[in-house]
Amino acid sequence: MQDSTGSQSPLIKNNPKIMKSWAFYDWANSVYSLVITSTIFPIYYSILTTQTQKKEFIADQNRWIDVPVRHQIELFGESYHPDAVYGYSLTISFFIVVLLSPFLSSLADTIGNKKSFLQFFCYLGATSCMGLAMFTGMENVFLGLLFSITASVGFWGSLVFYNSFLPDIATPDRQDALSAKGYVYGYIGSVVLVVVCLLLIMVAADTEKERLLYTRISFLVTGAWWFGFSQYTFKHLPKFGEVRDRLPKDLVLLNYKNIFNRHQEQGGFFEVLKDNIAFYLDVGRESFRELYKVGGRLFQDTNLKFFLSSFFFYSVGMQTIFLMATLFGKSEINLDQGKLIATLLIIQIEAIIGAVVFSRLSKRIGNKNVISIAVALWIVACLSAYFLNKENPYVEYQFYAVAAIVGLVMGGLQAMSRSTYSKLLPENSMDNTTYFSFYDVLEKLAIILGTFIFATLIDEFNNMRYAALSMVVFFAVGLVLIRFVKIKMLAHRETL
Repeated sequence: MQDSTGSQSPLIKNNPKIMKSWAFYDWANSVYSLVITSTIFPIYYSILTTQTQKKEFIADQNRWIDVPVRHQIELFGESYHPDAVYGYSLTISFFIVVLLSPFLSSLADTIGNKKSFLQFFCYLGATSCMGLAMFTGMENVFLGLLFSITASVGFWGSLVFYNSFLPDIATPDRQDALSAKGYVYGYIGSVVLVVVCLLLIMVAADTEKERLLYTRISFLVTGAWWFGFSQYTFKHLPKFGEVRDRLPKDLVLLNYKNIFNRHQEQGGFFEVLKDNIAFYLDVGRESFRELYKVGGRLFQDTNLKFFLSSFFFYSVGMQTIFLMATLFGKSEINLDQGKLIATLLIIQIEAIIGAVVFSRLSKRIGNKNVISIAVALWIVACLSAYFLNKENPYVEYQFYAVAAIVGLVMGGLQAMSRSTYSKLLPENSMDNTTYFSFYDVLEKLAIILGTFIFATLIDEFNNMRYAALSMVVFFAVGLVLIRFVKIKMLAHRETL
């Protein structure tokens, strides 16, 4: 089978081996999302940026509690709370992804090597995960944050190309099932690795020093898992791209071997380099111009305008809370590492249950009402998080209750948002990939805004409770806007 489009496409679409290899990348890369983003790395970061644990006596309860005292991180002559710096690092990583995604997607389609870009970002993310093992304390905290940023760019950058393969390898009637298959692979794989890492950290280690060592080993294992299992995907996944006639004389900037050629027959190296730069600038301008045009078309539709506006605002809160939840439990509640990771694993399972429950509920009361309920529950979760008090003897159980709400609505709201957007799009459109690209960029812009605000408020008030409270505003605006979406227009399509 040739790695091209055209006459080979019938052999490629719905090919069981190709579809399985595509879905298997979820098994490979989802370990980053759970191990690095959600569980082990945020806890490890919190431990290394904690200076000491001080005892505080609660007189009215006649008991002592442990309160972490955090190091301050010096940056540009100013001191910042470490959780704020972590939040800013997430902002930077998503900003990079938003800048790169449209350009690289267009470039990959132009020269026909989507798989090469997928591999590049996969390897960037995997090696960055392994690089986190070199983060050992405050003396190299910026190294840890740098690898955290590049791991995030690698993960989200690879998803841009990974998701774009779906319509290439499966017909529309198979895409939902194949997408769900990848999701299941990713969930199972990530939970398996987290359990292995937990056994290393919580069971195999006898001392705090050993626990930190095994934590760093878990970062190495995560990167190796991502790198190793992705090879099955790369072995069977074909190359795709709408190859155009006009290409540079030689792609020197994408093929390092060509940099060392003299290119005399093409006018010399600098002439070829000049042609390359002009080509890349043209692709960049075209990609962002197309993104802008797509946004303009979508916002001309009243239903889509209100939905996308609502989606942006509640995504600010939803994604930010999810990304910062682990640090909240560690910094504000000082929850034990094992209990915190176990809670986050339960949230993962609950998110799947939530997605199923909300999906079935939507058939009874409609997508708009289900999204409204989910956003309202997010508001309850944020308000509850603000009123958590570590001096309360029952604060641990209150945190579990908040986590239960988050787990239920996280999966449900994500699933309902994507399916509602799909139903609102023009029927039989040939631009669905472009429309969903805009959807993904809008979500990343929401994360940039959310993590920046969250980090700034942490630094201002020296705790996360006010930052969590601020997210209520975004959820409230999203709740108001979603009510303007005219679900009656979708009534004939709700049963699809």
